[in-house]
Amino acid sequence: MSLTMKYPSYHGRWPLGPPVQLAVVAPLLALHLLAASAATPPPPMGLPGCPTRCGNMTVPYPFGISADCSLPGFNLTCDHGHSPPKLLLGDGATGIEVTGIFLQNATVRVVTQAIIAEPSMPGPTINNTWGLGVGEDIEYDPIALSHDRNKLIALGCGVQARLLDGIEEYFIAECSSSCSGGDLGNWLPDCRPGLAAAAECSGNGCCQASIPQYSPSYKVRLMDLGEAENFYAALLPTVIVFIAEQGWIEGVWCQMIGWKPQNLPIIPPPELLSMVPVLLEWAMNSTPHVLPGLTSVKDSKCPTDGVSSACKSNHSSCIIMNSFYRIGYACRCSPGYDGNPYLIDGCQDIDECADPDHYPCYGECTNLPGTYQCRCPRGSQGNSSVIHGCVDQGIQQSQRKKGLSIGLGVGSGAMLLILTFITILVVRRIKARRKKKLRKRFFKQNHGKLLQQLVCNRADIGERMIITLEELEKATNNFDSSRELGGGGHGIVYKGILSSQHVVAIKKSKIVVQKEINEFINEVAILSQVNHRNIVKLIGCCLETEVPLLVYEFVSNGTLFDHLHVEGPISMAWKDRMRIAVEIARSITYLHSFASTPIIHRDIKSPNILLDDNLVVKLSDFGASRYIPIDQEGIHTAVQGTLGYLDPMYNSTGHLTDKSDVYSFGVVLIELLTRKKPVSYRSSQGLVLVNHFVSLLSEGNLDEILDSQVTKEGDGEVIDIALLAAICVKFRGEERPTMRQVEMTLESIYASKEFSSDVTDVDISSETI
Repeated sequence: MSLTMKYPSYHGRWPLGPPVQLAVVAPLLALHLLAASAATPPPPMGLPGCPTRCGNMTVPYPFGISADCSLPGFNLTCDHGHSPPKLLLGDGATGIEVTGIFLQNATVRVVTQAIIAEPSMPGPTINNTWGLGVGEDIEYDPIALSHDRNKLIALGCGVQARLLDGIEEYFIAECSSSCSGGDLGNWLPDCRPGLAAAAECSGNGCCQASIPQYSPSYKVRLMDLGEAENFYAALLPTVIVFIAEQGWIEGVWCQMIGWKPQNLPIIPPPELLSMVPVLLEWAMNSTPHVLPGLTSVKDSKCPTDGVSSACKSNHSSCIIMNSFYRIGYACRCSPGYDGNPYLIDGCQDIDECADPDHYPCYGECTNLPGTYQCRCPRGSQGNSSVIHGCVDQGIQQSQRKKGLSIGLGVGSGAMLLILTFITILVVRRIKARRKKKLRKRFFKQNHGKLLQQLVCNRADIGERMIITLEELEKATNNFDSSRELGGGGHGIVYKGILSSQHVVAIKKSKIVVQKEINEFINEVAILSQVNHRNIVKLIGCCLETEVPLLVYEFVSNGTLFDHLHVEGPISMAWKDRMRIAVEIARSITYLHSFASTPIIHRDIKSPNILLDDNLVVKLSDFGASRYIPIDQEGIHTAVQGTLGYLDPMYNSTGHLTDKSDVYSFGVVLIELLTRKKPVSYRSSQGLVLVNHFVSLLSEGNLDEILDSQVTKEGDGEVIDIALLAAICVKFRGEERPTMRQVEMTLESIYASKEFSSDVTDVDISSETI
């Protein structure tokens, strides 16, 4: 069963307003009022002689609804078969309605229809595809999906929606929706009037996923998670999939499910499913998308001469629209101007004096080109931008004379000296107080109290943990870009040399938000209490800046990912891969079983496994790790990790246990055996790496996926490790072994190999610290 729906192929940014009709109408209404109050003709919106209205919509150039009234790729259609007429994208064949065009942001809002799948879908999957072809008169469609401001959303019970490229079928995003567990109130919000409903789409009957990259066409694949016998699965009898503007589903969630105790099952209103908002963006001189990283920031498409530029107004500027998937540019009016930057004289001066709500002035306002001047009336002075800010000069002079008389009566030369001395002391005290307050604010913001507790509990930590900002700036040449070692999900890493001549790695958070600071403190708390030869060592930290800094031992030989996935048929030796697997297992076993409080890493993957010059493992990146109380088997938390390595049980339930690390380690074992990348691998049947590996193992055809080097250098232990990996990646967590059991099994396999005696520096004990 195949259901098809056409979507436009494009790529975008947020408009100024939320995804509702008010956000579409408000900018046009404000522009109309501004033009009327200025007593000047409104700025042109289209080419001379070209219509610019379609029903309630204004159609600004470069868009157009008549021949020769638009740039190539920007043609729209005014469908007069409706009342009022509807504005449609392109030639109108797709039936996609345009509800907003935002020149200053180069964005377009359209409404589309959701995909509805019947419950009796044959087989485990349903494929749904959509896309919009490129016009024949242009090289590449200038309008693209705003991939970073829309969401993939699925409504249903026991279903996984996977977004794939429409041609190559490589993975883009996925989410899973479940209706199992608890009673009805646990996964449906209470939408009764007067109650604050939890308007969320987080996996209970509804799921959503970010779209991390752009593709001209898409395919949605639905997979049944096996909840057909569940009572609550009958509450949502259909599966509904759509791409929608970010934030829309939360605003209409209660209206979407339409839940009342007396009217089950849940059937979303058809009018909502047929009017799903999607955000597009456009770019001039748009060129096809390329592989990530091949387009440089310097590769701007802004023309250097005014003749070839689409920005025709003298008061307009160019916006660079470069990304990893295409390059181009757009135009916007300069500050202080409004209108259409794509037309000559299209950007006209804003009369700020006629808009006191946005440009307050409580004195005499004078409009100037691109700006305005606000001054106090003649005979007064002060701050004209605030109410009662202008004071009559006569009153001020009277106050000055009164103060002067008092000063002359009681003052003297000695008193002036005393006042000067007091003033200097006050100024110094104020400056010192400001600095102290700023330091306290950063200290509190960076959770310095946690570090104080560590200092009190462990004197050895306190002596080495505090490193000054001046020391780190010298070590990294003021954080020069040439010292960057790389960047991950939790920060940028720099190479530095301390005054003690120790080479270190310094991690600096990318964004100063509470989530990043919490992850920073989480990593300090965990690594300060961990001491294991196969876990990267934390040397110290700096709390003197707004962005907290961590200092680690420098591991010089890259990551396991770098060594495995090299070009050519030869990679790491099989005996090195076995030893590395043992060392990874030791480090995870230490975290689960021998740390003072059990720790779940939550992001075990080959890019987080560092190797030194002797290929000794150093497990890193603990920003996502979590403590697990000794008396608990797991915790419920927001899902975090890397797709391909992420435990599917944890991904679908949000219940985190130590078996989630076991699953991720099993994926790393498969990666060591096959030299295939878990994140991007897809078989000819569309299976991910784990499923394909387990399937071939069960059929006795493991040689089809094994790395040829492993087949050549390995022996019977290859099958033993493959069987161990298959047990580690079982779907149900309770069917997986513990990391201690995994480690002991690997130690036994490794010790039985004849080359194990050659590695004299490897301690077989799992508690090597």
